[in-house]
Amino acid sequence: MNNALMFSKASDEWSTPEEFFVALDAEFGFDVDAAASAENRKKEKYFGLDHPIMARRDALTVDWSLFGKTFWLNPPYSKCREFIAKASMERVNGCTTVCLVPSRTDTRWWHDYVWNRETHEPYVGVEVRFVKGRLKFGGAACGAPFPSVVIVFLGARWK
Repeated sequence: MNNALMFSKASDEWSTPEEFFVALDAEFGFDVDAAASAENRKKEKYFGLDHPIMARRDALTVDWSLFGKTFWLNPPYSKCREFIAKASMERVNGCTTVCLVPSRTDTRWWHDYVWNRETHEPYVGVEVRFVKGRLKFGGAACGAPFPSVVIVFLGARWK
C-alpha cells in the first residue's frame, strides 16, 4: 500500500462526482453546500472561504439552521474531524447533513460521532452508507486512493 499517496495532503479537496451528488440530492433535496468554493459548489447557497458574504465563509462557526435544513458536505479531508463534529452538532438543531468522507473507521472522529462501539451500530440519528468501489473525483481518470463513506446526520425532519 502506498501510504504516501493514501494520506497525502497534496490534494485536500476532492470535487464530488456529479452523478453521485445528483442521486443524493434527489433523495434529500439539499439547501446548502456546507464546504465549497464558488468554483466547485454543488448548490447556489454554499459556505466557503471565498464566499462574498463574510457570514457564509466559515462553515465551522456559522449557525447552519439560519440558512436551511438539509446540507451537502464534502469537506476538505484534512478537516474531517472538525466538519463531522459540526454536522453532528447541527443535527441537534434540526439540520440534516449528508457527508461524503474517506472511510476511516479507525479514527477518533469516527468513534466520537458516527459509530457506537458499545452497541456496534451507528449512534442514534446517524446513518452510514459504505460506497462500493472507489469514487472518481473531479473527473479523474482513476478511482480515489481511499474508500469512501456517506454519513447522514438526520435532523428532526427525517425522524
